[in-house]
Amino acid sequence: MRLTTKGRFAVTALLDVALSEGTSPVSLSAVSERQDISLSYLEQLFGKLRRFGLVTSVRGPGGGYKLSRPMSEISVADIIVAVDEPIDARQCEGKEDCKGGQQCMTHHLWMDLNRKMFHYLSSVSLADLVKEQNQRMELREGAKKVTKKKLMLQTLPA
Repeated sequence: MRLTTKGRFAVTALLDVALSEGTSPVSLSAVSERQDISLSYLEQLFGKLRRFGLVTSVRGPGGGYKLSRPMSEISVADIIVAVDEPIDARQCEGKEDCKGGQQCMTHHLWMDLNRKMFHYLSSVSLADLVKEQNQRMELREGAKKVTKKKLMLQTLPA
C-alpha cells in the first residue's frame, strides 16, 4: 500500500477536527499549528474533503470546518478516497502489466491485500480514532499525576 503523506495528513487533520466536535468550527490555521502541517496543504486537502461531503465550511469570524455527518459514519477509507489517495499495493496500479506488459506472479496476492486493507480501513471510523485518542490522553494524564505524586513524596522530609 502506498499511503502517502496526503492520506496520512488528511486522516490526522480530520481527527483533529473530530476531537473538537461539538465546539465552534475549527480553523485550518489551528489544525496547522497543532499538527505541524502546512496551511496551504491543509486548504487543498479540506477542499477535497468538503467536495466529498465529509466536512462543511463556516465563513466569517469564528469560521472554520466541522464534520458534515456523525464521526461514526466517516471511515478512514472514506477520508483516504476523498483526497484521491489510492489504496493499492500492486506495482502496476491495476493495469495488470507489472512484468513486461503481463501480470506478475504475485498480482492476485497484492489484489487480496488491497481488498483486506480497504475492508479494514472501512471498518475504522473517525469515532473509533477519537475514542482511542481520548483513552491515550487519559492514560497520559494519569501517568503525569502518578509521577507528580512520586515527586511530591520524594521531597517530603522523612
